[in-house]
Amino acid sequence: MKYPTYAMSHDAVAAEQQRFMVKVYNWMTAGLAVTGAMAYFVSHSETMMSLLLGNQILFFLLIIGQLGLVFYLAGWVQNMSASLATGVFMLYAGLNGLTFSLIFLAYTASSITTAFLVTAGTFAAMSVYGYTTKKDLTSWGSFLFMGLIGIIIASLVNMFFQNAMIYWITTYAGVLIFVGLTAYDTQKIKMMNVIGNEGTEEDQKEAISGALTLYLDFINLFLMLLRIMGDRR
Repeated sequence: MKYPTYAMSHDAVAAEQQRFMVKVYNWMTAGLAVTGAMAYFVSHSETMMSLLLGNQILFFLLIIGQLGLVFYLAGWVQNMSASLATGVFMLYAGLNGLTFSLIFLAYTASSITTAFLVTAGTFAAMSVYGYTTKKDLTSWGSFLFMGLIGIIIASLVNMFFQNAMIYWITTYAGVLIFVGLTAYDTQKIKMMNVIGNEGTEEDQKEAISGALTLYLDFINLFLMLLRIMGDRR
């Protein structure tokens, strides 16, 4: 049974939001763990690496599959069962790990670790800000979205021109955008929780949807910081 927010005390609403966000963070962390474990395992398997590096069609199919799963989960989560939504999220995290394994070939393990720790610290700080601030961050949304579209278009164009200046501009702009998105998305996810539906299918699907959003913020922030901080082999 769902209870309207106004019928609950401020402390009860705050406790419910905290419970929900802990659930979101737990699923996000589980997704990151699956991605990291898969990437590490594949990068240390000669057979798997030969398969990925020796078959461009397979690699591009993986990329297309990952994009398909993201759009499927983000757009149709309300029509899924909670177990299917959870399974799709974990499958996406695993496939992401396959492509992320190539990072271990391009960068040293120490620089990957450093970039991950900086990402984790930055993400935590901005997520805490988004969760605790009394300021309405809604106005950030359109600005950050336009910035995100801008760096995507610029990055695609630069695949043909290979311009170093564009590469670094999009990298530093990407860091700023995903730092902002972390705070914005955290506040949005906190407020989207339906108070009183703890333990329901809807609660689980909301948590998975929120976890996917923050997972994507974390992953993209990590990739941008790795460009800046990573030592290439």
